[in-house]
Parts: sequence; structure tokens; C-alpha cells
Amino acid sequence: MQRKSELFRAEYSPMPTLTSPQITEANKLQFQQKGYFILENVLTGEELDHLRSFAADSIERMHRRMDEEQTDVIGLNRRNSRYFVGHSYRQSAGNYNFIFGPLMESIGRATLGDTFNFFFDQYVIKAAEKGAHFSWHQDSGYVGFDHEPYITCWVTLDDVSEENGTVYLLPFDKLGIRTRVEHIMDPQLNDKVGYFGDEPGVPVIAPAGSVAVFSSVCFHRSGANQTNQQRRVLVCQYSKDGIVNPFTEEKKQNAIPFIENGGRVVPGFEQGRESLR
Repeated sequence: MQRKSELFRAEYSPMPTLTSPQITEANKLQFQQKGYFILENVLTGEELDHLRSFAADSIERMHRRMDEEQTDVIGLNRRNSRYFVGHSYRQSAGNYNFIFGPLMESIGRATLGDTFNFFFDQYVIKAAEKGAHFSWHQDSGYVGFDHEPYITCWVTLDDVSEENGTVYLLPFDKLGIRTRVEHIMDPQLNDKVGYFGDEPGVPVIAPAGSVAVFSSVCFHRSGANQTNQQRRVLVCQYSKDGIVNPFTEEKKQNAIPFIENGGRVVPGFEQGRESLR
């Protein structure tokens, strides 16, 4: 059976394997040793405006759904507290072009190599003054089975600080864990928790338009938003290969080919929005 990437190969000539000048050898070494690195002020103003606008629309849609279902809680979403809205690449050409754009491509090449897929995207929004905290976890802890670690790109749409609930990262060389561990569900918040120690973690303090890049097995948490403004983040995730449940053989989330053997193979939005679901 022909892969989707092969079907669209004619639309794109292979691109040389490049690492953006923004991503240094020091960044790549830190990723290997600590499980993360941070790029500051790497989004354009236009990208920020669009991603913020989509975030506002997403909250409105979630509120309408909550009203229809007569509830204030849907999954991890809690009204006027925190919101998790996924699959924006299916709904917006601007989001699609960012998620499959040159910045994410450069990050993927620097961390995953010359072949990788898009795995998942999700807005993570903490409401003003009431945004709940999020417990210590690995993103891989939500997958539910062993797999090759993927990367998370934590894109800041607002300045992030300890006051507004930024993410805290536990470096590999501090904790000594580089593999997925089993997580326990917190019945009150619906969070999965995988670390119960006393390490405080390293807070990501960065301006809007920055990206914290970390491994899916790097433990992280976030605090409550104590300010009078929202704290908005877009999470984009990429994997070397498709992540498949070994027990059911079902694909986890997405496995959309992005870069293959050094060449860009993902189609444009109009061609891809239906065929790449």
C-alpha cells in the first residue's frame, strides 16, 4: 500500500537537511543531557496574532459545548480554570502552516533527525486568577505503553512566569530517569501523576513567541495562574515513527509524515486537511 507521503511527493522537491541558526550545538547537547532546551522570541508577530485568535475561538466553542451538555467539566477542561483543545491543524490554515512550518521543521531535524512525523497538537490555556495547576507527569505517561520518546514543543502565546503558571522541567541529569514510568490518576483533577518527589524543577521564564522543546519522557508540571490575564500555550508534538499500541495495533493520535529522508513530504492545507486526518 502506498504511503500518503509518497502520494504527495510530486508536490515537493526534497529539501537539504538543515538546522536553523536559532538552534545551536549547545541546544542539541542540552537536549541530550537534560531533555530540553528553550528558544526565545522565535515566532513572528503575525503567527502570534493568529494563534491567539484561534485560542479565543476555541474557548468559546468549549463553553458552548459545556452549555449544551450542562456541565463545567469535559475531560481535562474545567470552565474558567483550564482548557485543552486539540487538533487545531485540521481547522485552520494558519495553525496548519505553523505546525508544519519552518520553525517546527528545524526543531524536529535538530532533535529527531531526517525522518519524523507530526503526532499531536493541543492548546493549553490557564484562565486568569483561577487556572488550576497540572501535576508532575511525562507526556509519554499519557500514551499508556512503552514507545520511542517523541518531542513536545511548548509554544508560548503570552509571557510566561512562575506567577502565571509556567511549566517546570525536571532535567534528566537531575532525576536520572530517561524512560516512561507508570502514572497514577488523580481523581480530583483527572491528571496522571508520575513523580512524587521533592525536586522543584526548572521554571521556563520566557517572553511570548518562545518555544520550550522537551522530550516526552522529561517530567514537567505547571502551577496555577495567579495573574489577571490568561496564560496561553500551543503544544505541538512530533515523533520519529508512528506510535502504535502493541496490544491492539491501533495508532495513537497521528502519524502524519512531515520530513522523510531529509525531504519535506507533508502537503499544503487544502490538500491535506481531509486526507491526513
